[in-house]
Amino acid sequence: MALRLTQRLLQTQTPFLTRGYPMLVTKEKSEDVAHTKSSLQKKVTRTDIPSAQYGGRHAVTMLPGGGIGPELMTYVREIFSYCGAPIDFEVIEIDPSTEGNDDLDYAITSIKRNGVALKGNIETKSQELSEVSRNVAIRNELDLYVNVVHCKSYPGIPARHQDIDVVLIRQNTDGEYAMLEHESVPGIVESMKVVTVENAERVARYAFEYARQNNRKKVTTIHKANIMKLSDGLFLECAKRVHKDYPELEHDNMIIDNTCMQAVSKPHQFDVMNMTNLYGTIVSNVLCGLMGGAGLISGRNYGDHYAVFEPGTRNTGTAIAGKNIANPVAMINASIDMLNHLGHKEHANVIYEATYQTIVNDAIRTPDLGGNHSSTDVVENILKILSAKRVN
Repeated sequence: MALRLTQRLLQTQTPFLTRGYPMLVTKEKSEDVAHTKSSLQKKVTRTDIPSAQYGGRHAVTMLPGGGIGPELMTYVREIFSYCGAPIDFEVIEIDPSTEGNDDLDYAITSIKRNGVALKGNIETKSQELSEVSRNVAIRNELDLYVNVVHCKSYPGIPARHQDIDVVLIRQNTDGEYAMLEHESVPGIVESMKVVTVENAERVARYAFEYARQNNRKKVTTIHKANIMKLSDGLFLECAKRVHKDYPELEHDNMIIDNTCMQAVSKPHQFDVMNMTNLYGTIVSNVLCGLMGGAGLISGRNYGDHYAVFEPGTRNTGTAIAGKNIANPVAMINASIDMLNHLGHKEHANVIYEATYQTIVNDAIRTPDLGGNHSSTDVVENILKILSAKRVN
């Protein structure tokens, strides 16, 4: 009798740590699950603003990347210091020539610790199959499932079209960037395009929710379902299904090749665009080119737990690195997005206004925008405008 009672107590007894420290264990378990659960288990939630640390200041991971990234990050830090933005950067250099992934692992750990990152494009020079694209690896490891690029024209900037205002919602972790390739037999290589119901639905829901909250009227889903009937067909079907929850919004779809032609000829027909990974890369570069080039527009990457901000076209700019002619506006706009995400609205507004006044009103522009000014000329004018403003 005593033996049976002892066995029953052992089977039903709550572990000591869980019983004595329920809040601690629950928190640790939830964080572990958030970082390790599969994509089919993840739910769409809004990205929380990280808690302020050290007297109201935020720690942010900074990944300068390659090419023009390091010099652009220097400008951002100078502007933040000048206007007193409450941000402490943890700078992590990732060497593109290294064979291992130690730098990448440390960068991902830092982003998980801080919750937010500002990054340039990171090169992966190694051709070894074991070396993954660092940019794709960061997005996949942190489950940054959606990329948002707001393509909005700047008045007076020489461009193919004026008054463009299109928002690209790009699926970040599925599609052709799944990095699943193999050589089935010598001379034949197969690359897998992965589309899942859950990831297709949550990026579609993000697009429709963005349209609703920002008073947009239409969402266009970009696809190639006439050829890739299963993969793109599934992506399109998920978008149509999600649209039923947003009856006040218009929804149409367009094939990717026609989309590129329409974007060049009639970009104003688009409002919010929902698309897979590779198509987003193509369309974002097309639209940014129509508006003046890669140096203007920023991009935002969101997941359930983390956010990473970067230039919209993800170009390295190696050819112009160190020449003091790189346009710093895209990286500055990415830092403004980051400040807004962290709740520092006033700092974000004054930096945006100073940047806008510099390139639009004062016409201080780098060569890519038809100007003859240097990168430092643009930054110095921004600082000059900031010197006359007061930030609380």
